[in-house]
This record gives sequence, C-alpha cells and structure tokens, in this order.
Amino acid sequence: MADGLKSLRNWLTFAGGVLVVGVLYWAQAVLVPVCLAVLITFVLTPPVLWLQRRIGRVAAVITVVTIVFTFLGLAGYGVYRQMRNMGNELPTYAANVRAKIHDVKRMRSGGSVEKLERTLDQIRGELGAPPSNPGTTTQPLVVSADQLAGFSAIGWLGPFVEPLSTAAFVITLVLFMLLDREDLRDRVLGLFGHGHLAVTTKAIEEASTRVSRQLLVQSVVNLIYGVLAAIGLYLLGVPYALFWGATGAVVRFIPYVGPITASVGPILLSLAAVPGWTRPLEVAAFYAVLELFTNLVLETVLYADAAGVSQVALLVSVAFWTWMWGPLGLIMATPLTVCLVVIGKHVPALDAISTLLADVPALTVESSFYQRLLARDQAEAADLVEQFVKTESLETAYDGLLVPALNYAERDRLQGRLTAEEECALVETTGEMLANLVESAPSSPAIISPPGPTDSHLHILGYAASGAPDELALRMLGQLVRGMPILLDVTSTRTMASELINRVRDEQYPIVCIADLPPSEASKTRYLIKKLRAAVPDVRIAVGRWAPAELKDEGMTALIGVGASHVASTLLETRNYLADAARARILSSPPAAPDAA
Repeated sequence: MADGLKSLRNWLTFAGGVLVVGVLYWAQAVLVPVCLAVLITFVLTPPVLWLQRRIGRVAAVITVVTIVFTFLGLAGYGVYRQMRNMGNELPTYAANVRAKIHDVKRMRSGGSVEKLERTLDQIRGELGAPPSNPGTTTQPLVVSADQLAGFSAIGWLGPFVEPLSTAAFVITLVLFMLLDREDLRDRVLGLFGHGHLAVTTKAIEEASTRVSRQLLVQSVVNLIYGVLAAIGLYLLGVPYALFWGATGAVVRFIPYVGPITASVGPILLSLAAVPGWTRPLEVAAFYAVLELFTNLVLETVLYADAAGVSQVALLVSVAFWTWMWGPLGLIMATPLTVCLVVIGKHVPALDAISTLLADVPALTVESSFYQRLLARDQAEAADLVEQFVKTESLETAYDGLLVPALNYAERDRLQGRLTAEEECALVETTGEMLANLVESAPSSPAIISPPGPTDSHLHILGYAASGAPDELALRMLGQLVRGMPILLDVTSTRTMASELINRVRDEQYPIVCIADLPPSEASKTRYLIKKLRAAVPDVRIAVGRWAPAELKDEGMTALIGVGASHVASTLLETRNYLADAARARILSSPPAAPDAA
C-alpha cells in the first residue's frame, strides 16, 4: 500500500511538472512581458527608493522610468540607424569582397579542396547521381503577389506593431509595479499565509538582491567590454567601431553565446571593408584577447559568482528558456535561474531545484568521501583526503572524514542498504586510508608508543564494543595521542566482558576507553560500564560515541548516569581528556630520587 502511494505521488509530481512546462510554453505571450517587467522592476527599485526620499514616490517612479526607457529607446533607434547606414554602404565594399573571393578560388584551384571535390564527383557518378557542376547556377523562382488595395500606405507598420505593443505593455507594468510595490509585496506574502512570513520575506529579499546585483555587475562588465571593443576597433580601422562596441556590450548579456555573437560582425565587416587578410586576423586576435581579459580579470574581480548558479546548470537553463521563450528567454535565463535557486533554497518542497542549480557543493566532504568508498574508487577518495589535509589540520581528518565513513556504513548496514561483507570491505579500505595518512604525515613515528621509559606513561586499555569499525576508530585515537606520555593497548574484538574486567583488575589500568560508534545502540556499552564500575570502582571509564553532527548520540547523559567518567562525540575530545589525565598523573607523581654518587 505504501509503495503504491509513493508511486502515485511520483507520477502526480511528474504530471504537475509537465503541466507547468506546458503552461509556460503556451502562455508565453503573457508570461514573457510579465517576467521581463518583474526583472526590470527589481533593477529599478534601488534608484527609485533613493530618489523618492527627495522628490516623493510618484515623481521618482516617473523620472526613473522615463530616463531609463528613453535611453533604451534612443539606443535602439541609434542601433537601427547604424544598421541601415551600414547596409547602404555595403555595396561600396563589393570590389574588396570580390578580391577576397578571387583569393579563395585561387587557393582552391589545384589544391586539396579541388581534389576532394573531384573524388566526391567520382563517388556520385558511381552511385548514379549526377556530378556537381560549379558553373551551373539555378535560377530562383520568384513568386509575386499583388498588394491589397488601400493597404500599401500602412503596410510598413506591420513589423513594428507587435514589438511596440509589447514594449508599451512592459513599460506600463513596470510603472505600476514600482508605484504599488508595497501592495504587491503584501499580496505575495498574504498568498503564502501568515505562518510563512519569515520564509517568504527572506526569499523575496534575497531574490531581489541577487538579481539586482547580478544584473548590475554584469552591466558594469559589459560596459567596460564595449568601451574597450570600440577603442580597439577604432585603432584597427574597422568602420562603425562605436556601433560594434555598443552591440557587443548588449549581446554579452546572453550567456556563452553573446561573446561569440559580438565578435562575428566586426570580423566579417573587416573582411569586407579592409583590403588584405592581415587586418581581419588582427581583429579576430583582438577579440580573443579581449574575451580572455574579460573572463579572467573583469569577471573574476567584479563578478565573483554573483549569480550563485552552477555553470553546467546555467547552460542547461539557457537551453531550456531559449526553447521555451525564444530570444527573450535567452536573455532572461540567468535572472530566472537565480530566482529558481532562491525559491528552492527557502521552500523545503522545492529544495531539489536548489540542489541541482546552485553553485554550492551538493554533497558535504564527508559524504563525498563515503560515496567514493562505496564506489570503490580508492584513488579519488585518497585525493579527497589529501585536499582535506591541505585545508584543514591532520588531526581533524579523522573526525572530518574517516570516522563519518564508518558511521555511515554502520547506519546503512542497520537499515539494510549494505551487507555485512560490504561494510567489512569499506572498513578495510578506510584502514588503508589511515595507514597511508599516517605514512604521509610529517615526522610520523612507526609505532603508537612514544619513546622513553614506559613506566612514566599513562596506560590505557581500549575496547571496541561492536567490532571492526570501533577497533579502527581506536587506532585513530592511538595516532592522535602519539608523542604523548600515553600507552594505548587495544583489546581484540572477541574479548568477553568478564575477560576485560579481569584484565583491568590484574594489570591495574587506571583508564578504560570504550569505542562504540553510533548509530548502533549503546546497550552493550551500558552493560559493560555497570560491570566495570561494580568490579573496579576506581577505574576511569571514557566512552567514545564518535560521529558527525547528524548522527550524534542523544543518550550520552544516560552513559554518565550508569557510571561513565567521560563521554565524547569526537576523537579530539577524547584525546584532550586523556591528555589532561596524563598531565595530572605526571604532576601528582613524586619526583624521582637522585642517583647515588
């Protein structure tokens, strides 16, 4: 029954996703202008807030909207004029274009290209297809239609009606969104209910901040790019350098495709307008250097991952929104993806979106290490350990990587996701990682026991409560106390409780350290503590319930209640406890008698 409900829930989720995609596609005529207006509102809100403190809300909104859209309109008109003038001047470059075509044909004649064409013609002849004849031209079929009477006078307005109406709709939406900003915000908050005010407020604030920052920083980068492009093209003698610089600054808002598009036009124009082949190659080299400078210097210094989106996820998002909404979807892909990341971050039901799209690691370092051990990729697991040791200390590698892997393996075995044999294999691999870590550590001794007379050391008996993982954890503890006046003797995992008690009594160990890694139950440890406390009342019992935060044992106080002297959740805590005990023992022991003369 439970499996059926889970399967039904998955199918309903899938159907809901398909429905959302369908609505986004079929309602793009309405949704695209609305989304564009919302994004523009995010960008214009900071200057409107700054200006309304001085001249009031209505005047500030009208002033900012008028200035921004007037500038955009004039810029668009300037681009249109430049394009028309360029089209009128292109016929003057015909002689230069014919010269370059003649050069290309001359390179083809007698060369490898011509030989390849001959080979292809022979293959076509053998297959029965007519050979290609470069001298034959196909006359285009011209279809003419009479214009409708009375429509020729206004027919030229047809191509401009739709974009102008869309622009007017966007401007009107932006105007009213800025005027009714607080009312719209309150309606969104009320839509999600009063119980979600904190989450919704954080999501709205973060989305507006990140989108505004991303668009602002990208605008600064693109402006610098356009200025440098215009200056470089002017020095290289390319016509309409100012136009190409402005065009490059605009099209660079399109992720990944924009830089390529910005360079194609000037390179083609230099081929047509400038004699020879040297200058077009210089223009191509200039754009390559400019793009490298923009990516490696400008975006590194200014951008600094302002979008907060994974690069691969952004590529997929660009393809999705372009398929969904065409060129405008291509331009709005990055801001829309940022909004999705923010929503996934603050809405638990949509956290999968944030996991897939955000640029933060999807797995913690300890989870990645455990996953590599499960995949039996020892090389990559070793690389993770090496990187961890470089950024953190060697002492934290045990609690940060090795012990969590043992905890996760124990958890998965108890839940039936791992067999006992698979857990043993993972423990053995972790033991090899420990050995390699010890060998690669600087000035690492070959044995656990520190040099010097053993009588002056604190003797501790280590006991693994649940088997090989606990025993391996005790070996890690032994590495942490090396160099201290401590001797850690680890018993066999097959040692019975009565045998342990007899050994503690006979050899007079002052401290017993019991390793019992969560999430296994601590019932055996509680039983052993009671027995030890009854048989050897003076012995100090340190218990290690070592685990990461998500598997931390909640019953530590219960172990203290049955007689444990100290319970720790990390190896470093236990190490510090044992070090304090060794220090107290040295301070309390009487000084050695001087040797007789």
